[in-house]
Amino acid sequence: MSAPQADPAGRARPASATGAHASAATLRTWRRHLADEHAESKIYRRLAERRSGEERAILLELADAEERHAGYWEALLGPDAGRQRRASPRMRLVAWLAGRFGSVFVLALAQRAETRSASIADADATRAMAADERVHEEVLRGLAARGRSRVSGTFRAAVFGANDGLVSNLSLVLGVSGAGVTTNAVLVTGLAGLLAGALSMGAGEYVSVASQRELLDASTPGTATQNALPNLDVDANELALVYRARGMTPADAQVRAHEVLLAYPTGSEPEADPHEDHEVVGTGLGAAVSSFTFFASGAAVPVLPFLFGIEQRTALMIAVILVGLALMLTGAIVGVLSGGPPLRRALRQLAIGLGAAAATYLLGLVFGATLG
Repeated sequence: MSAPQADPAGRARPASATGAHASAATLRTWRRHLADEHAESKIYRRLAERRSGEERAILLELADAEERHAGYWEALLGPDAGRQRRASPRMRLVAWLAGRFGSVFVLALAQRAETRSASIADADATRAMAADERVHEEVLRGLAARGRSRVSGTFRAAVFGANDGLVSNLSLVLGVSGAGVTTNAVLVTGLAGLLAGALSMGAGEYVSVASQRELLDASTPGTATQNALPNLDVDANELALVYRARGMTPADAQVRAHEVLLAYPTGSEPEADPHEDHEVVGTGLGAAVSSFTFFASGAAVPVLPFLFGIEQRTALMIAVILVGLALMLTGAIVGVLSGGPPLRRALRQLAIGLGAAAATYLLGLVFGATLG
């Protein structure tokens, strides 16, 4: 009986699990795994080129891990490895995006790829490799979370703005069409809805974000208290009340207050960064501009067919198709960035948007018949 061979990670694998004893279909699967591992390593190296510090180091270590996995498949294939084949279309797309953008969107796509890799782990892969893929998924989730927090305020306004523009203006156009008005009246109504909605969304986002930042300012710890610490009595003071107000138990708050006073000034607790939460919320002006722009872009879609003088019924059908495609696109983008399944999010967005538009059209038919 042949002695067991070792994989690149030093773990034993049976001699039967080699290319010499594998079927043609198994060899093709192993070659695909090999190509995908090389592609994942390339993705992480390209992402690392656009980052610095700890994030760059983490991505380079992930790339080394994927090369280690590739070495396993190369050893498993042996002389049957042959000419390196192309990676899957999904991996090639992510690698192309990583080389040109390196954004949180690409990190989210890479996270989805790792999730998929872990869920379809080959029976001939070691348990350590499958565990690595699970860990890689969590590492990418953490890296993507940093980016998501930086763009969440403006991104939220952009997605909601585009979605609201698509759904509300399509509903408006369908509603007045159902009531039996002329094509010119539908066009004027759609343009008015675009302008009014975009201005309303922009103003609303500005007020919302500005108010939230003002609330954060009111909740940010003040610096004057830090300057008063040297004058407090170590044995009798109200510093513990600060920690109790932040949620600590009385006993833990007392211990913490005592530690802070004894360590002051060299070991005093650092105050929270007052700008950290503000970055998550975004700026009022940025959110307003983003919301206005994306609402107007979304609201323009159902109006476009009417601008070219197309017959009303045909224009309505084109508008519904265009809006449906746009809704699926925004849903898929949200799905990718949130780490969820893009297709499911796209179909959910489509169902909600077209459902609202259909309800408005039916109401337009009812009102049109009543007023007529």
